[in-house]
Amino acid sequence: MRLVIAGLLVAAAVIAGFVLNAKYPGLTFASAAPIFGEWDLHVGPGTPAAVLIAFLVVAKGPELARHRFALPIAYVTAVAWTFSLAMIDGWERFVTRLTTYHEYLHEVPGITDVPAMLRTFTSRILDYQPDSWTTHTSAHPPGATLTFVALDRVGLGGGTVASIFCVLVGALAVVAVPKAIGDNAVLPFLVLFPGAVWVGASADGMFMGVAAVGIYLLTRWPLLGGVVLGWSLFLSYGLVLLVPLALVAVWQRGELGVTGRRIALAVAGAAAVVGAFAALGFWWYEGYELVKVRYYQGVGTPRPYWYWVWANLAALVLVIGPAGVSGLRKDKWIIAAGLAILAADLSGLSKAETERIWLPFAIWLLAGTAKLDHKKRWLIAQAVTALAVNHLILTEW
Repeated sequence: MRLVIAGLLVAAAVIAGFVLNAKYPGLTFASAAPIFGEWDLHVGPGTPAAVLIAFLVVAKGPELARHRFALPIAYVTAVAWTFSLAMIDGWERFVTRLTTYHEYLHEVPGITDVPAMLRTFTSRILDYQPDSWTTHTSAHPPGATLTFVALDRVGLGGGTVASIFCVLVGALAVVAVPKAIGDNAVLPFLVLFPGAVWVGASADGMFMGVAAVGIYLLTRWPLLGGVVLGWSLFLSYGLVLLVPLALVAVWQRGELGVTGRRIALAVAGAAAVVGAFAALGFWWYEGYELVKVRYYQGVGTPRPYWYWVWANLAALVLVIGPAGVSGLRKDKWIIAAGLAILAADLSGLSKAETERIWLPFAIWLLAGTAKLDHKKRWLIAQAVTALAVNHLILTEW
């Protein structure tokens, strides 16, 4: 029944999107609504590799999940899966996705003084100014842009390195999630994560990897985990919604007194990062308030809330795939991720393009796949979902 409802939701979102786009061109700002992209049946150089990797994971994944080197094998395979999906659209599209006018890399050459950039960052968030930040830089805290500035400063600038970096960091989630939840049976499902379509290449894929590592570190070393999650807050304002997952992570170790100390250490780590940015001139909350205004200066106003508030969830279904839907259960990790997604969805600040912004939360919804029977059948369903989306739609991310 769960899968039937999910299928109907996706079908309704696709049909409604098609009708809206035909009757009111540009209303949804997603030609292949609920996915941000264009309908385009195509194949590419990555097609054979993607099919082969999917076949191997289906055939050997559940068995290899018990191997002593399961985690490194899964990481390498996830990287290969993500790259092969990206290559369905071709190398040129992959290496230029982060170099367009609206992306972070557009601003990198103009940032010659990082302290000055941080001091003036909020003054450039709002649109209709001569020096307004471009779309993605303005819509995120400065940590996202600074990541690409840092790569540029060490001689690793440009779209090729940036795209590869996002994939390599994003794939860390495949290692971090099973370590956090304590169950390697989820590994093959994380490898064939349909959301990998949007990890290669979007900065949100990188955000997913950083956030997942931070959550895992909270289960072992809460101070370090707090620092990493504190940095996550400066990658995307939406990652403040990781709080429910962070609480689950620090609660892993048992009794109340221990949990209290772990929470204190985690908060101290995150506060250190927030304090460092504040000392350098950027206050997170001020940026967040201005970003809400910037959002409605742009596509946030015409995009219809009444459609996206439920079509967002249809996009989420395609991100987690049939196995992710079937694996939804009363599990603390799933409930925490679900609360974060629901809050983002209802806020009205996540209308469209949600297939990529759900990534840091959606990956945790796969925790329940570890308990699924007939794993190979479900892995086939995951692979088919990812391959169908990537071959039917020319995605923007």
